[in-house]
This record gives sequence, structure tokens and C-alpha cells, in this order.
Amino acid sequence: MDSIDKKILNILQDNAKISNREIGEKFHLSRTPIFDRIRKMERKGIIRKYITLLNPKKVGRDLTVFCFVSLKHHSPEFTASFKKEIDCNPKVFECYHIAGNHDFFLKVMIKDVEEYYNFVSTELAVIENIAQVQSSFVLKELKYELKIDLTED
Repeated sequence: MDSIDKKILNILQDNAKISNREIGEKFHLSRTPIFDRIRKMERKGIIRKYITLLNPKKVGRDLTVFCFVSLKHHSPEFTASFKKEIDCNPKVFECYHIAGNHDFFLKVMIKDVEEYYNFVSTELAVIENIAQVQSSFVLKELKYELKIDLTED
């Protein structure tokens, strides 16, 4: 990845809808080399996907909860089973297998506390092998950034 690739990635992170022509104008290049560079970064997995970020509160996801989950048993089979259950749950937006006092860190976005209660009692607690769930409720979002700044020093 060279400096032009990094600059292209910074531009795409700000606006994934920008055209190859518009990017090319910034570098005095035609659309074709920009297209080729982007396609190459997609194939290498540098660009994972293109998304539209929604405002959770505008679509009824007013409450964000961070859950720390501990498992009873840590065999590969039990861990894989937990991951499979979490992967198909639309309320879980992020899941990380972590080291420390807990095994997994989940980001759950839901309507309200009542919906969270139902999620824990009917969807999370029924997953085999969960020993403990610790929840932290977000009071106010202070920073939310997805962009990885690739500006060269």
C-alpha cells in the first residue's frame, strides 16, 4: 500500500459514495487507475465492505448496552457454539472474544431496558454454557469513530 492508496482509503472512509472520477480528480488520475487500486484493496481484504451508518436513535435503537459474558467451559466446541448463537442475533452488533475476567464483550443495541431484559432472559440466558453476564448501560455517547486515519506522518 503506497501513499496514494492510503489517501484513497481516507477519502472512502469519509464518503463511500464518492465516484472514482472524483477521487481521480484529487490525484490528477483517470478513473481506471483509481478503480484498479480500489479493486486491489478489496481483493486483499483491506476494504472489508461498504456500509451506510444509521443513527440508532432515529431507527428505534435508543439503548446501547455493553455485555461482558463469561462461559462455564472453554473448550473449542463450547466457544464455537456461543459464537454461532451470537452471530445470528440481530440485537448483537459487535462481539469480541477477549482476555481477562470475562470471555466475550458484546455491544447490544435495543429499544429500551424492557427489551434488554427480554433479550437477556429469553435469548442470552438460554445459550448453553453461560456462567455470567455483566451489563453496562451507555448513558451518553461521547465519541463514535469508525475511521482509521491513514494520514502519513
